[in-house]
Amino acid sequence: MLSTHSYFVSKKCDRLLSFRVRSAESPRGGSRIAVRVAPHHPGADMDEPTRTQLEAAAFRGLVAHLRERTDVQNIDLMNLAGFCRNCLSKWYMAAADKQGVEMDYDEAREIVYGMTYDEWKREYQKEASEEQKAAFETTKPLHAKISGHQKG
Repeated sequence: MLSTHSYFVSKKCDRLLSFRVRSAESPRGGSRIAVRVAPHHPGADMDEPTRTQLEAAAFRGLVAHLRERTDVQNIDLMNLAGFCRNCLSKWYMAAADKQGVEMDYDEAREIVYGMTYDEWKREYQKEASEEQKAAFETTKPLHAKISGHQKG
């Protein structure tokens, strides 16, 4: 039987509930138990087709933005965010494979880049600086798994 309840907010998790449990045998003592509650997030009750449509629209928006921002180099994306246009292409190709759609890496890159990779490199890719290359090596452990940059 719970005779007293207390609620507190942890700095690590705003959904940590703490209860003091007292029994008839130990009315003054008891023990404290903590229970973590998974947070409810927006969209948790959304149906799967709607979620898929929204995720697809977000992906299309990201791809369109990256096509417009040809000044942003892939190495800078990798260094700052751990993924780049090539990673998006690999995720796209993996999703196609999962759905039984045949697609090679060049086709996936053309979808993401909006042109062939060779065309994009020729028109927009700049030589990476020594600083960019050093940052790339330093951030490799943080790169998206699909990039293939992690060792082991």
